[in-house]
Amino acid sequence: MSRASAASPASGPPFSQLALPPATLANLEQLGYHAMTPIQAASLPIALAGHDLIAQAKTGSGKTAAFALVLLFNLKAPGPGVQALVLCPTRELADQVAHEIRRLARAGENLKILTLCGGAPLRAQLASLEHGAHVVVGTPGRVLDHLARGTLKLDALNTLVLDEADRMLDMGFRADIVSVVRACPTERQTLLFSATYPEGIAELSRQFLRQPQEVKLLEQHAPTKIRQVFYEVDERERLEAVTRLLEAYRPVSTLAFCNTRQQCRDLLALLQARGFVALALHGELDQVERDQVLVQFANRSCSVLVATDVAARGLDIAQLEAVINVDITPDPEVHVHRIGRTGRVDEQGWALSLVGAPERSYVERIETAQGAPLVWQRLSALKAASREPLVPPMVTLQIQGGRKEKLRAGDVLGALTGTAGFRAAQVGKIHVNEFSTYVAVERAIASSALQKLAAGKVKGKSVKVRRLDR
Repeated sequence: MSRASAASPASGPPFSQLALPPATLANLEQLGYHAMTPIQAASLPIALAGHDLIAQAKTGSGKTAAFALVLLFNLKAPGPGVQALVLCPTRELADQVAHEIRRLARAGENLKILTLCGGAPLRAQLASLEHGAHVVVGTPGRVLDHLARGTLKLDALNTLVLDEADRMLDMGFRADIVSVVRACPTERQTLLFSATYPEGIAELSRQFLRQPQEVKLLEQHAPTKIRQVFYEVDERERLEAVTRLLEAYRPVSTLAFCNTRQQCRDLLALLQARGFVALALHGELDQVERDQVLVQFANRSCSVLVATDVAARGLDIAQLEAVINVDITPDPEVHVHRIGRTGRVDEQGWALSLVGAPERSYVERIETAQGAPLVWQRLSALKAASREPLVPPMVTLQIQGGRKEKLRAGDVLGALTGTAGFRAAQVGKIHVNEFSTYVAVERAIASSALQKLAAGKVKGKSVKVRRLDR
């Protein structure tokens, strides 16, 4: 296995250096992909040359585009059968990956990208598979289910991607991954992306990759981008301390990590009682509820998302101003992944950690791993920056109808900026899923937008609309 390392340059090389079709390069330019990130610059030349690849890179490093460009390059469209399969640990990550592949595939002709994940209706997936797909993005269990039913065939597969492979192993998917990979043709290219490199990953690579080349991203969180502060707390004041941090720093979006589900429930109850717009992500939610929580947080309709590490796996949220470690994780590597959710790309962020006496040893491990002294401040020094309540800037409206009704984001934006009379700047993210569409609008126009959408038409049809924060 040959190895390459990538450091983080100020500005990466242009995509035009790669042997990509002119239409793909033009689409990349239009999408704002002007220069490669370190993981893209290190991995794309290797993977486009046809080599199997093991790439170590954290979420947010540009890895999705790295493997998406390769699988699109390998497509023999409009050939028959599924030619590329991407396995992801969670439905949320699978949706994000499929969305990115669709954007990058605009230069191609009639490419169909399909997601196959647990929690989604099986009947709709069966119908979609009958119509055929070029690329499948899914979770191991549901992909294996379709393979067992004979509804998914991989005879034409030429590219297999294992995304966040370490997380899939952590979540107990090893046996499913092995079964899926064994169903793939032996003559294929395999790309394995992982934030860490535990023994399980080495074992998978020995078993299923052919003379893989390895790329390891030597990128640390820049101290100027993620500003870490640690606060010592008494256990009785830990949850109360979270409200003090929020009132002092006033981040628009905060991801608060707890080590247990019960801690999540307790913190959520306190935050909501204090008037914060907060939601929780945990295993007791069904898939529709989980989707709605994530949509509201991603589109800035929710100030605080409370979650455990397991529930937050695969999340990639843009414009996240702060991460609060309500409980300190005993694993320094997990700490790095937690705080790395903020300070993305050209943004800055806060990583605020509450430390009880029993967690001192955990913090010492973090300090040793980071190789630099930690910054400590006193909770008593925190002052509320404003007396105004911390309210998210957007509100999410849910429209009944989605991809099955051939509804597109442009249809919703057109309805709001057309006869409804709102400015495009007042409309935020629009997320279209299988059966529902979610649109974020500025809080000041939420009631009016709801009324006008309900009274008007979207794509020539009347629609049912409701507000999610009530």
